[in-house]
Amino acid sequence: MKKFLAIVLALVLVLGLVACGEKETPENKTEDTYEIAMITDVGEIDDKSFNQGTWEGIKAYAEENKITHKYYKPTEESVDAYLAAIQLAVEGGAKIVVTPGYLFETPIYKAQELYKDVHFILIDGNPNDGDYSTDAGPTYRTDDNTVGIVFAEEQAGYLAGYAAVMDGYTKLGFMGGMAVPAVIRFGYGFAQGADAAAKELGLDNVDLKYHYTGGFIATPEAQTLASSWYADGTEVIFACGGKVGDSVMKAAEASKGKVIGVDVDQSKDSDTVITSAMKGLAPAVQSALADYYADKFPGGQSLTLGAAQDGVKLPMETSKFETFTKDDYDAVYDQLVKGTITLKKDDVKSVDQLGLSKVKVRVIK
Repeated sequence: MKKFLAIVLALVLVLGLVACGEKETPENKTEDTYEIAMITDVGEIDDKSFNQGTWEGIKAYAEENKITHKYYKPTEESVDAYLAAIQLAVEGGAKIVVTPGYLFETPIYKAQELYKDVHFILIDGNPNDGDYSTDAGPTYRTDDNTVGIVFAEEQAGYLAGYAAVMDGYTKLGFMGGMAVPAVIRFGYGFAQGADAAAKELGLDNVDLKYHYTGGFIATPEAQTLASSWYADGTEVIFACGGKVGDSVMKAAEASKGKVIGVDVDQSKDSDTVITSAMKGLAPAVQSALADYYADKFPGGQSLTLGAAQDGVKLPMETSKFETFTKDDYDAVYDQLVKGTITLKKDDVKSVDQLGLSKVKVRVIK
């Protein structure tokens, strides 16, 4: 009897091991996998800026084409944390990884070599080693499994500044987040657009307060500063810093001021938003994903999307201008497309070096 029980027990154990082993085979693996992955930057997925705009593009493309997709949020703002999130995405089945923002330049520089079978779309940057210790700056390298996509922010800013002054605003504010190249280009373009409109209208009294908050989050300090600008007569503030816009909008709502949004159409976020200096984040991501699935991935390239590529715009359908018309917008946009308007970018050291003749800039430290 004991011998019989021992045989039965042995058979049960063997059958149990076979069943467990079968469950672990790739054909029977039950864990979810996600083919398209996005790694967020330090903000939230609903940041009304890069994360949100990029994710909306991924989501729309993936759902239309029935492709699994997921976003991963790093534990902190560091190269190691971003690489850990990328590793998690790859282990989760990602074939193509999308990363929004210049903070991913160094992580993607490393990841493109670590995961040669994975493709990477870097929005608003190009892969580099992050070494700024020499005058030559970092070493850039974009491998065949990676594409870098940047935007002509100076053109988007130009459109916003030009439209604001043409619509009658002469007391302007620019409140940027961190003074990184993209934000700087937005601000410089805004000032140059305002100057061009002032020249066209024969104005000599356009004022521009100019400030970087140093971050991309909503803070009481940013709201207080914006409130003080409105109290001092500022009519509209270009809020160019992610959640910094929340602070400016709250100040505008309390002061009956106006706001220009950034990156995506922010008209739904506050009635104070008269327009937004938009980047084509969602279309850019969707185009790159479509190229990947059509075996036309632009690997090894750095793409710059401006007006000529429909990469920047103002959302005229939701803008709240009183005198600046769609025809006015089309005319200035066409000049950007044709290249008849040339703009200074982040190649100058400060807004004071833009050569403005009609706009008086006051930099707020």
